[in-house]
Amino acid sequence: MFAALTPTLIVIMIVCIVISLAIHEFMHAYVGHLLGDTTAHDEGRMTLNPLSHIDPVMTLALPIVTILAFGFPILAAKPVPFNPDRVKFDEFGAALIAAAGPFSNLVLAIIAALIANVMGLATPLVNDIFTIFITLNVALFVFNLVPIPPLDGSRVLYAFAPEPVQQFMRSIEPFGLFVVFGLIFLGLGSFLVGINQAVINFLP
Repeated sequence: MFAALTPTLIVIMIVCIVISLAIHEFMHAYVGHLLGDTTAHDEGRMTLNPLSHIDPVMTLALPIVTILAFGFPILAAKPVPFNPDRVKFDEFGAALIAAAGPFSNLVLAIIAALIANVMGLATPLVNDIFTIFITLNVALFVFNLVPIPPLDGSRVLYAFAPEPVQQFMRSIEPFGLFVVFGLIFLGLGSFLVGINQAVINFLP
């Protein structure tokens, strides 16, 4: 799907990215609010309005470039702010906030797969829309759970890791995305593509 992008598919993909990331970031903010931190709400980030979450380069340009380069999307929205001192359950609360984003993408993929199975995909265009939406949300789920800062999975790991591991994670966070890109060149990309396909195969 991503290997043969046409202008129509690029437009569909951008729309799917905007919708999926808006929900992803909203869930970070919403769970943070439930756990006692109003920072995201106070800064206008507890919203489904995608304009509040989109970064033109990281959200729109980067996924297209990485699909062409690696065969799957890498993208990021503007990080949702939170104050760890105001979150219930300390590091475990922060882990719940982090996990809320990627798991919302998994739920979106499951819902889309269920709708596709019930309704059927009558036309090639509808098939493309559902395929891109499902594939993209699974990719967001899998990629964001990679336990390397600043990805969401690192915050989950941080809550359960011993202090030496936590200290190491803090030390690499400023250049964590460079570490991720380096690992992708060394084979992480193929591994993630395999996990993506395995998750898609398990969807209804």
